[in-house]
Amino acid sequence: MSEEKPKENPSPVSDRERMRAQLNETHTWPSDFMFKFIVPKGNENEAALRAIFGLKSKMKMRESSTGKYRSFTILDRVTGADEVFERYEAAAKIPGIIAL
Repeated sequence: MSEEKPKENPSPVSDRERMRAQLNETHTWPSDFMFKFIVPKGNENEAALRAIFGLKSKMKMRESSTGKYRSFTILDRVTGADEVFERYEAAAKIPGIIAL
């Protein structure tokens, strides 16, 4: 009986390459891309997202029923998958943010 080796977790690079391939299959660049985030309520969080996406992006905000969180849907023009990754990485620095 042969011993099965446990499957290794894919590296972040292979995950990124897989996601890049999916984005390139489903989008024609440049393209309007929809980003979605949930953040704890606070004006500084909205300001941080504005700083990442700029004034030209279309941003919709909705407050949670409890008033503790805000959800943001942001439509922004990007030139390729790498720009999508850059925006998500910049947003990840906002405390408590959840990217959807």
